[in-house]
Order: sequence, then structure tokens, then C-alpha cells
Amino acid sequence: MKTKKDPRNRIRRLIKNWAVPVGCGLLFLFLLKFVFFVGYVPTASMEPAIKEGSIIIGVRIYGELERGDVIVFEHEGRLLVKRIAGLPGDIVYIDEDPANKSVSAELPGAALMLTVPDDCYFVLGDNTDASTDSRCWEEPFITLERILAIVLTAD
Repeated sequence: MKTKKDPRNRIRRLIKNWAVPVGCGLLFLFLLKFVFFVGYVPTASMEPAIKEGSIIIGVRIYGELERGDVIVFEHEGRLLVKRIAGLPGDIVYIDEDPANKSVSAELPGAALMLTVPDDCYFVLGDNTDASTDSRCWEEPFITLERILAIVLTAD
């Protein structure tokens, strides 16, 4: 005589077998969406610190940003990776000579002097010859809202 299998046991077994993998997958997706950032650097603009073709890992939850921090941000519909060179309230001097497009804290005879507004940052690529950064943009400042992550490491 055959006994009927209880459908509730089958459902319990199914939930038991899939709960951990599905839960881990959802946790992983949550961490990638709200805590960590994984990205790719396709150019040499951050060399030698971050090589062209590197995979970067960043964190989306961070404290106060400092000069020298490497950040991921959105600019004109693209995600970029640059180093913070100017903090809110800093005065940035830019020499616009194409042969020497440099930025410094004080540059006698600089062609342009900018004050970084509140909640904004002035960013530069480490490889200044190969970087399109705040020196080149019509609006040179990155607002705090456009910053997605601070870079922790690169391969």
C-alpha cells in the first residue's frame, strides 16, 4: 500500500535547501549595492598608483574625505577615478600653459585661481599628462553627492 507524500514536507525541504544559498546571494547583492564598489580602470590616468586595466575595490560608506584620497565619482554620465587635490575652501592655482598644466597650493603668475566651494572637491589624475580631470572641465568641481566610493585597493 502506497502512502501519499505530504506536500507540506516537500515545501519545507525545498525552503530548507534553498534558504541559505538565496539568503547569501541577497546579502552579497546588498553589500555590492550599498557597501562596496567594484570597478575597472580602463585608462592610464591614475598611473603609477593604479595601473591601466586594474580592478578596484572601494567602500560606499566613508567618513570625512581628505586630500590624497582616491575616489570614484560620476562626471558627465561616466564613472571616473581620481585623487582629491583640493578640499572645500582651498584655493587652487592653475598654470594653463599647455606644456605645463600644473596645479599647486601657490603658483606665482598662475593663469587661474579657484576657490573650492563648500561640499565640492577638486580632483586630479596621478598621471597628469594622460588625465582629463578638474583642470580640463568647464565645471571643475565634484560635488559630494556625485561621489560614489572611496577606493580601498586596486590589483
